[in-house]
Amino acid sequence: MGAAVLGVLLLGAGIAWMRLRAPAAPAVPVQAAPLLRTLQFSARVATLSRVDVGATLTGRVAQVLVREGDAVRSGQVLVRLESEELRAALAQAEANERQAQARLAGLRSTGRVSADAALAQAEATLSNARAELARARKLVDDGFISASRLDDAQRAVAVAQAQQQAAQAQQRANADAGTDVAQAQAQQAVARAATAAARARLEQADIVAPADARVLSRQVEPGQIVQPGKALLGLALAGPTQLVAQVDERFLDQLAVGQPAAVVADAFPSQRFAARVLSLAPAVDPQRGALEVKFALVPPAPEFLREDMTLSVEVETGRRERALVLPLAALRGEAGADGSATVLVVQDDRARERAVQLGLRTLDAAEVVQGLAEGELVLLGPDVKPESRVRAQASDWKPRRSGAGGSSRDDPGSTLGNLMGR
Repeated sequence: MGAAVLGVLLLGAGIAWMRLRAPAAPAVPVQAAPLLRTLQFSARVATLSRVDVGATLTGRVAQVLVREGDAVRSGQVLVRLESEELRAALAQAEANERQAQARLAGLRSTGRVSADAALAQAEATLSNARAELARARKLVDDGFISASRLDDAQRAVAVAQAQQQAAQAQQRANADAGTDVAQAQAQQAVARAATAAARARLEQADIVAPADARVLSRQVEPGQIVQPGKALLGLALAGPTQLVAQVDERFLDQLAVGQPAAVVADAFPSQRFAARVLSLAPAVDPQRGALEVKFALVPPAPEFLREDMTLSVEVETGRRERALVLPLAALRGEAGADGSATVLVVQDDRARERAVQLGLRTLDAAEVVQGLAEGELVLLGPDVKPESRVRAQASDWKPRRSGAGGSSRDDPGSTLGNLMGR
């Protein structure tokens, strides 16, 4: 009996000695915890549309009616050019139009009366000449006059016929479809177009706002000579305020329209406000390898925002309220593109290799979808060999939680984790 007890004690002592002799290795238990992945980057404030406003003709500036920061309404005069010469040109064009209109009206009234009278006179002259020709022929036949008198009568008839034809042509020309009326109508149209052009040039002397907007910049002063093509004022058209960011194309797979984001300005660090991903550019900038991402503000938008203000944006790209998590330091090598990876678990005092499937990943942690159970010890570090004896030294570990509105912009580790994303 005593020998048996002694043997058991010796066996237990031997096992304990072998365990103590096994190398110690750090390990962490697989645990359930919330997991949040974010991206953080800089953005700028940008209105929906910005335009440069300039003159469409050359002239001297008479007045500048707005200043930088002014809100303007659609059609409001912003800059006024000197217009005396343009007004004189308009008056001359209007006079030419009235003259053409009067000529057309004259053709349709007194011109037609004159043409009708001329035609009646020509027809009467022709009738008289024909009667004289008939009498002359009878007298020649009777021998009372010579044949030369007959030639004179025939010439008179020919002249009268020509006058009749001319009067008929003039009457047709003065008709509504006549050539004189058509020509007068064309001249009137030319004069009307010249008047419209002169009036348009005069209107262009007033540079107006194309839509409701805010004046961002002013590069014009009274007395300045301006020319077409030169920007005089920069306007931000009224519309929803957006944020625009350039994001490294490596993180394209993490971004999606509608994702929530938290925004903070350097000048107002305590006044965070919300936004959401509005759109992702369809193309990547080849020069910078960056993708343009636009954000829409979630009302109410703060009043301190200014055009082109730089902001810090933190986008929530993935969230698990409860997931089995382990540190990335426990992975043996790089995880595959499909999320497959290998870890070492402590089983029977040995390091056993285990294949796992990962889900959401951050800088320091990964979600375990398959392959591990809660509470299992996972070894850290590359020094432990598979199947070797090991003495696990469990330590407390929790994934870093940095959310949209929780991470500190002054925490370099948090910032780096957000930038790294995966």
